[in-house]
Amino acid sequence: MSNKITSLFNIKYPIIQGGMIWNSGWKLASAVSNSGGLGLIGAGSMYPEVFREHIQKCKQATDKPFGVNLPMLYPQMDEMIKILLEEDVKIVFTSAGNPKKYTPFLQEKGIKVAHVVPGLKFAKKVEDAGCDAVVVEGFEAGGHNGRDETTTLCLVPMVKKEINIPIIAAGGIATGQAMLATMILGADGVQIGSRFAASMEASSHINFKNEIVKAKEGDTMLTLKEVTPVRLLKNDFFDKIDQAINDGATIEEQQNILGKGRAKKGMFEGDLIEGELEIGQVSGLIDKIEPASLIIENIITEYKLATNEIQNNKYTF
Repeated sequence: MSNKITSLFNIKYPIIQGGMIWNSGWKLASAVSNSGGLGLIGAGSMYPEVFREHIQKCKQATDKPFGVNLPMLYPQMDEMIKILLEEDVKIVFTSAGNPKKYTPFLQEKGIKVAHVVPGLKFAKKVEDAGCDAVVVEGFEAGGHNGRDETTTLCLVPMVKKEINIPIIAAGGIATGQAMLATMILGADGVQIGSRFAASMEASSHINFKNEIVKAKEGDTMLTLKEVTPVRLLKNDFFDKIDQAINDGATIEEQQNILGKGRAKKGMFEGDLIEGELEIGQVSGLIDKIEPASLIIENIITEYKLATNEIQNNKYTF
């Protein structure tokens, strides 16, 4: 497969593994890159010295391209950028901030930059900022999300109509059929999170991985919309915050209930009662924990089969 995304990042398949906090360490990133996709280290949950360690270990584990995901709200952003420059990382996905802030500087250093957004107006800003690509994420996605609740199937063609830089679709994609669908709508590649969160190499706790596999339709919901929208698996913590919102809790009261460290407690430490369990709606399709290499192999096989079915006129009217 060769297109704008494979050429941009020098990868075999236009599949990007999402840089998910507490899930996307060097083991997952290197496994995805070794299998022909683009692995991303999720820096949002790492201290600077841990971030450097993951980059170094990833370089030892793969000779293929890999990148990092940097949420721009990270308090030590300048230190993180210094580290990735010193370690010669060539691909950076930014999120949660103004793409103009760092893109020109990173590109001057020979780094490819993509930025993650939840809507069309933000995608236009990404193109204006000169980013090499944009990730457009529908609200089906797990974790932090957009307030407008635009689905991936609506968002991708809206963005395609308005911008010219390569588009990476995200949110609700875990199969080759979904990959093909988004690419027919105008995406040049896909970013996949939830399916890789349930991989053997993901750094998340086995308790969390098992909950992903057990999840069914309707087991996730977008909450904390006034604080920062986030899609979670329903558990005791979710019920607590949901009840507080329904009872009219203020933003400050919601923040107090949320506290600190909920995501680490849930996804990394495996507390299924009091932790945040960030995962997408597509978890309802995931029924096993598999190696990242097999996940990519299956997605590509599904993609090719779906393409052949269309070309062989299975879907005629």
